[in-house]
Amino acid sequence: MPAPQKDGPRANRDIRGVREVQLIDQEGQNRGVVPFFDALAMAEEAGLDLVEIAPNSVPPVCKFLDYGRFRFNEQKKQNEARKRQKTVEVKEIKLRPGIDKHDYEVKMKAVQRFFEEGDKVKVTLRFRGREIAHQDIGLRLLERVKQETQEIAKVESEPMLEGRQMIMILAPR
Repeated sequence: MPAPQKDGPRANRDIRGVREVQLIDQEGQNRGVVPFFDALAMAEEAGLDLVEIAPNSVPPVCKFLDYGRFRFNEQKKQNEARKRQKTVEVKEIKLRPGIDKHDYEVKMKAVQRFFEEGDKVKVTLRFRGREIAHQDIGLRLLERVKQETQEIAKVESEPMLEGRQMIMILAPR
């Protein structure tokens, strides 16, 4: 049965099938091509681990490192990268065809705030009862939203009717 694959670089006796390695010592000095077992003995003598840095090169590049500290630092880098990345959320604004002027302005302020936060906005226009017969009113309303946000947003999906609602998705520029 094959040995289970470990994540990250191989270290010490996990490095298999290699006769010689390009060795870099703890100060970063290139020691040249050295037989694998000699490099392993030098690493043990220095109280460090022999870590494979570039496994695909010929011969593979190995370095003297404290493997525990190396893994810890790699994990810290990944956590920092995860903290820095922002997930884009899709916020939804619900409208009706007969929306009043002030209500519309309040909704548009919310849309503006969502774009400033870097989120996408899904504008949903819901038709109730016989309003569905006047889809042109709804389409004009969504066109108005599109016109008012065109400087700060781009249309990701044009207005389309799904059942009793018309949906349009906007993304920040």
